[in-house]
Amino acid sequence: MSNLHQKEGTLVVVATGDGAKTFRVKGGSLQHDGNWATGDLADQGPSGKTPPDMSDRDLNEATFSKMIAERLFKMAHAGQFDHLILIADPVTLGEIRPLLHAEVTEKLVLEQAKTLTNASVEDIEKSIRG
Repeated sequence: MSNLHQKEGTLVVVATGDGAKTFRVKGGSLQHDGNWATGDLADQGPSGKTPPDMSDRDLNEATFSKMIAERLFKMAHAGQFDHLILIADPVTLGEIRPLLHAEVTEKLVLEQAKTLTNASVEDIEKSIRG
């Protein structure tokens, strides 16, 4: 069994602009908690003004990043986690970071700019430990 040296119940979000996987630290290892899909992005939009030269893919990724930040705020505000580890590819992390509410950032214990959504649980654990 792995020993992550993270607090029990820590929420771990592993994301890209296309989707996210969530885990909880239980018994010193990661347990898959769920998947967040992009859903219907047509009703949403990225934060701020959209540059005219932004591709549809970039627009969707920016929109999903905004949705992740909003979901994390709602969860933090509802007391659904006390500690957060956020792992996302560098572009997505760069889009999410400025959108995070102070209530979320104060719970952030680790942030990594890596693409690990298709990685095994063992590889994600290794990354967190390293």
